Amino acid sequence: MRKIQYGIKRLFDFILSAIMIIVLIAIPALIVIPLVIRLTSTGKAVFKQTRVGKNGKEFQIYKFRTMLIPEERIDANGDVLEPNDSITKIGAFLRRTSLDELPQLFNILKGDMSFVGPRPMIPSQVAKISEYQKTRHRMRPGVTGLAQVNGRNDLTWDKKLEYDMQYVENYSLALDVVICIKTVKVVLLHEGIEYVHTMEEQ
Repeated sequence: MRKIQYGIKRLFDFILSAIMIIVLIAIPALIVIPLVIRLTSTGKAVFKQTRVGKNGKEFQIYKFRTMLIPEERIDANGDVLEPNDSITKIGAFLRRTSLDELPQLFNILKGDMSFVGPRPMIPSQVAKISEYQKTRHRMRPGVTGLAQVNGRNDLTWDKKLEYDMQYVENYSLALDVVICIKTVKVVLLHEGIEYVHTMEEQ
């Protein structure tokens, strides 16, 4: 039964991500946002980073760049800026609205990610979790997940892992629907947002 649900989940991911990419290009967020990023700061519009996906396979995650490039994170005295001070004005807006995550639609289309699942870790983080916790990689990582709708960045690291394991062990399509609905509320109300993402753009 679960294999059938996994198959349906992947089909849903592929069709919905394709539709959303077409719609977003048409409106045209995926064209306007990169243009604004390039016009207001130095560097590429899209930030890429290695993350760990399903079955421990590494992949490149895509996000709109929200911080100054490393060479520009220096103040007038030659000191390195604090991460909060390195966020661009457009970057702060993108994070607040979660629009910085839009390029991950291409990760979903490729099969690296799903709309719903545990957030993908960087390799150094995976090295620090237990073998039991690594079973979170039985599922494709998601743009949103159980932890993201239950506190997001307000949660401790251990609590996030607890929610990840709860999701994997109790997976169902119905749970995905509930998480998607709650995600809309979280994004609209800007709940649990922390500007500094320690594992991104550092």
